[in-house]
Amino acid sequence: MTVASANPEILSVLDRPNSYIGKVVPRPNLERLMQGRGLYVSDMELPRMAHVAFLRSPHAHAKIIGIDAAAAKRMPGVIAIVTGEQLAAVITPWVGVLSHLKGLKSAPQHAIAIDRACWQGEAVAAIVATSRAAAEDAAELVAVEYEELDAVTDMRTALDPETPVIHPALGDNLAFERSLDAGAVDAAFASSDAVAEADFIFGRPTGVTLEPRAVVADWNAAEARLTIYQGTQAPHMVQNIAALHLGLEDSQVRVVCKDVGGSFGIKVHIYADEMAVYALSKLLRRPIKFVADRVESFNTDIHARDHRCKGRIGVKRDGTITAFEIDDLTGIGPFSMYPRTSAIEANQVVNLVGGPYATKNYRARARVVFQNKNVMCQYRAVGHPIACSVTEGLVDLAALKIGMDPVEIRRRNLIADDGYPCASASGLRFEKLSHHGAMDKLMEMMDYDTLRAEQAALRKRNIHRGIGIASFIEVTNPSAAFYGVGGARISSQDGVAVRLDATGSVICQTSITEQGQGSESLTAQIVGSVLGVSMARVRVILGDTDNTPYGGGTWASRGAGIGGEAALQAAKILRRNILDVAAAILQSAPAELDIVDNAIVNAGDGSPRIELRELARIVYFRPDTLPPGIQPELMATRHFVPREYPFAFTNGVQASWLEVDTDTGFVKLLRHWVVEDCGTIINPQLVDEQIRGGVVQGLGAALFEKCIYDERGQLTNANMADYLVPMSGEMPDIDVGHVVSPTSETELGAKGAGEAGTAAAAAAVANAVNDALKPFGAIIAEIPLTPQVILTALGRI
Repeated sequence: MTVASANPEILSVLDRPNSYIGKVVPRPNLERLMQGRGLYVSDMELPRMAHVAFLRSPHAHAKIIGIDAAAAKRMPGVIAIVTGEQLAAVITPWVGVLSHLKGLKSAPQHAIAIDRACWQGEAVAAIVATSRAAAEDAAELVAVEYEELDAVTDMRTALDPETPVIHPALGDNLAFERSLDAGAVDAAFASSDAVAEADFIFGRPTGVTLEPRAVVADWNAAEARLTIYQGTQAPHMVQNIAALHLGLEDSQVRVVCKDVGGSFGIKVHIYADEMAVYALSKLLRRPIKFVADRVESFNTDIHARDHRCKGRIGVKRDGTITAFEIDDLTGIGPFSMYPRTSAIEANQVVNLVGGPYATKNYRARARVVFQNKNVMCQYRAVGHPIACSVTEGLVDLAALKIGMDPVEIRRRNLIADDGYPCASASGLRFEKLSHHGAMDKLMEMMDYDTLRAEQAALRKRNIHRGIGIASFIEVTNPSAAFYGVGGARISSQDGVAVRLDATGSVICQTSITEQGQGSESLTAQIVGSVLGVSMARVRVILGDTDNTPYGGGTWASRGAGIGGEAALQAAKILRRNILDVAAAILQSAPAELDIVDNAIVNAGDGSPRIELRELARIVYFRPDTLPPGIQPELMATRHFVPREYPFAFTNGVQASWLEVDTDTGFVKLLRHWVVEDCGTIINPQLVDEQIRGGVVQGLGAALFEKCIYDERGQLTNANMADYLVPMSGEMPDIDVGHVVSPTSETELGAKGAGEAGTAAAAAAVANAVNDALKPFGAIIAEIPLTPQVILTALGRI
């Protein structure tokens, strides 16, 4: 694969035969993980370590009248039973707001509920014992007297005058509202030849990570220092927040993140029970371990995407889209999540609807309301699937209204590939996207015309197949405009330190983290390519606030674009320093030398001069032999943060080919295609598998996944039998293709790819189902597309 870049220096360093950029290479951690030698929080055992189980409210909304723990305290192995009031003396409450989201409000939240439980599953007491089993046994003997309160469960009535206010001090159940009005929307609709509208309904899924949330907190009273071992995406964020609310300095907290079994945004937040573990360790002066079981995960891991969105689109007979309008309502649970806030998703929906299209007429309103359900916040592709499903669903409806092919209407309205830089109607700035190039590539990959002919032939045999198309944009490489501007101490930069050790190998310390997406590999590939060092001699250290530069971690598809650029810049400095030392040793000029295959060579003919191992030996053990005035610096650190653009947008298009059984309502996925533009591709296999994994999560939301609550706020399917996740047998072949538009803000040119697959998969499937049902005149605007939903739309039930 050719690496595209406009920078001649980076071409000379990276686009060489021995460069790893653009090549499929094995992950450095592959052998260790395949042998089962990963180190997860669940594996950890420390001296004097105790285990905590949380007693959780069975009610969605209830006053806590009293807690009687006398019998539980007498149980064998019980160390302590701690209430919210007792823990509040150790750790302060928090409020999940950001100043740039004007009007966003939330109530103070405690590590353990004190007076009221506000959702089923909120912790009301902590039972600490010598084992998790002993803690769970004792929890059964803790008697809690509750006074059940009315639960606010339906977001549609949360703002009604007769609905109880969950937090009376806030005045109402409205957490956040945003309105946007761009262009001349009313005039555009008035001039339209057709207007299509729909009420889009999105089920509330959760992440279902392979490894549940887990943490071990170890307060060392002698050092007055807390070490937190946690599966997290953002160690420095955890460090800052733990210190802030425990009354410590950041330097008194160390966060260590070893292997993480999946995250998808689930582990980028600060959870009350995790804060309780930090505080319990400080209170009891010993290590405390908490590993959520699967039921706890369903009830306390953040949920996502619980939206109802009214959408409207105007269109001319020639296919020109004249305007978009949306009214989005979402319920977020009783609190805004901390510190990233639960309003970000709705805000993203407003920003992203209509994004790929050229129309400048756009009106939007988003309202975020409190409810007595588990907290809802950012999950993989925050807001993107909502915005994409609404946008692409409306575009298909517009095409149906005027009798135009869905691909053709998109070709006539997608922003031209030579129309950049430009801005969307919502004000997003796009540096360079490739919607038309991506669509051309997709049509070639899927053989669109042949599929249409096959579809028509099968309909005559009463076999109903559909094709769904969905264009998308994806937010990657976020700058301080995402969180820092709102006052959250979430770093938008990342740092990398690289050094040549005494054996000629390279140690690389990076602030990005690894949850399975390949951060370790991409860092090693970049550093090895710049330095001319084999990947086997590059060791990457990450996930430790004591041993890595300060940085934001891995979220919002930022690892390659921000962390990767920091690695590139640090490696360039180290390379220059190595060549300066080599030139002094060899009595040559740095420009006459190069580094290839772990050795210094002549730049002209590639003849070897000195191995890096020997150079390192001289520098570290015989510096007396170096010429006077030479002080080797075989370590370099660089940070990078985007500045010119608040985000590096990627784009792409997805297509779904599926069959609907109109007698049973079952959907069979036959094939799925993705074309994506993430700029410079570092490791094609990692990128493609990231996209495929994202697609599978999007397909899960489209067809299977939904947290089902009853009218009392009880989660009724908090188990793997009743909450359906996609399995390999349900998944189709997923073909991935690319176009490449590197960002010019970095030398590497990389954008992100982690959320692209999830962004448009559900939209493509929904459009394909509606396409399959076109002969029946049925239009469905709800996901997941369960058999019940489909048969209801067909009038069968």
